[in-house]
Amino acid sequence: MQFTETQLPGVFVIELDRHEDDRGWFARTWCREEFAKHGLPIELAQCSISHNAQRGTLRGIHFQSAPHAEAKLIRCVAGAAHDVVLDLRPDSPTFKQSLATELSASNGRALFLPEGIAHGFQTLTDDSTLFYQMTSPYVVEAATGVRWDDPVFNIEWPLPNPILNSRDQAWPDFAK
Repeated sequence: MQFTETQLPGVFVIELDRHEDDRGWFARTWCREEFAKHGLPIELAQCSISHNAQRGTLRGIHFQSAPHAEAKLIRCVAGAAHDVVLDLRPDSPTFKQSLATELSASNGRALFLPEGIAHGFQTLTDDSTLFYQMTSPYVVEAATGVRWDDPVFNIEWPLPNPILNSRDQAWPDFAK
């Protein structure tokens, strides 16, 4: 695996080292030793999957508040998604800045997000599936988010008229 730290401190793009032959390819997607070598958490508490039937589905922007904050490793295992991460760590030099990248089954790329980074995505294809590995279990009372179109963040999404649920439409304006 190849770890590239982004402009958001602690956020890494992780590329697979594919071993290919005429049958296809094989690659490790997680390795305790490699994550430890990069100073990333090695204890996982939960894995989740998000299947999205329609192109244009937008989920986010979500995070868990302290003391249940979680680090996440996210990859797309079917289809493709425009993945957005948002730095909500008040002491970070990149507070309120975002980063977007395409995650797809074909590129195999993953994103590692430390605690304090919120996450959202918009699907670029029908039948897109994202797989999450998290360092803390989901706690419904700690689940929160910010609005996908909050002008404070000025996030650009690739597809107009996203498919949203009522919760993601109703997050309040970010408290500046």
